Amino acid sequence: MKDLRQFNIQFVGLKEGKHEFNYAIDNKFFEAFNFDDYNSTSIKVSLHFIKKSTLFELTFVAEGTVEVPCDVTNEMYDQEIDSELPLVVKFGPEFNNDNEEILILPHEAYEFNVAQFIYEMIVLAVPNKRVHPKVVDGTMESEALNKLKELEIKEEKTVETTDPRWDKLRNLITEKKT
Repeated sequence: MKDLRQFNIQFVGLKEGKHEFNYAIDNKFFEAFNFDDYNSTSIKVSLHFIKKSTLFELTFVAEGTVEVPCDVTNEMYDQEIDSELPLVVKFGPEFNNDNEEILILPHEAYEFNVAQFIYEMIVLAVPNKRVHPKVVDGTMESEALNKLKELEIKEEKTVETTDPRWDKLRNLITEKKT
């Protein structure tokens, strides 16, 4: 985690009030987490940090793009990222991050690293099903889409005949009722 030292916030020397931290996120950031799902990344993260006497209020705001493959055509495209993550930091006897909205730091802490929160916010901002915008508006021309259209079921076939074995079973049920 040496690569992520720039995400350490030393809060001991900060005055009470509002502070802002800005980060430029690229592929090197994700390499530190061994995450390689994005071909290229260009995201600006601003952290609005409000220091109060007993707690900190943090708001992470991420805007930018990540290049990902479309799940339908496998064509690469830039997925827009626009995300916000609020976080409250309190102090207690020991470190605790069980709650996703509240982080508890030990009383003796003098700094903490925000990289994990930025990583999770960005990864969760990318939709589970990634569809190229040209697929959505119908302007995409690709071999995969042409093959899908070719294999599309044109009309459903309905079978009118029933299996005689099922007919015999139905007869057994109706005979028992009478």
